[in-house]
Amino acid sequence: MQNVAGPSFLADCPTRLAVEIISDKWAVLVIYGLSGGPRRHGELVDVIGGISRKVLTQTLRRLQRYGLVDRHAEAPRRVEYRLTDLGRTLVEPIEVLTVWARDNGEAITAFQETAEGHRQ
Repeated sequence: MQNVAGPSFLADCPTRLAVEIISDKWAVLVIYGLSGGPRRHGELVDVIGGISRKVLTQTLRRLQRYGLVDRHAEAPRRVEYRLTDLGRTLVEPIEVLTVWARDNGEAITAFQETAEGHRQ
């Protein structure tokens, strides 16, 4: 695969949109949280540690606007969220990043600790 930077630097490049989506840590966690199947809002709050209900709602709405998440209401108080076909295409890349993080997390932490020690 050739790595050509050209078009990705253009303002209307799809690469920028993809980076915008995945650079939001909550979006990635919500997508991964939905990768096992539909979930209700409260279930996602429980699965995704540290996210507030408000931020989750905002994230779900943004992912809906991108066409990655679908909101399914069976009754007024029975709403589930699920990945669309397009949303499911992001699960594998997120899994690859997860493996990378597991494999390299200790090295990054060690580097940060060393760099912090040099600054003091």
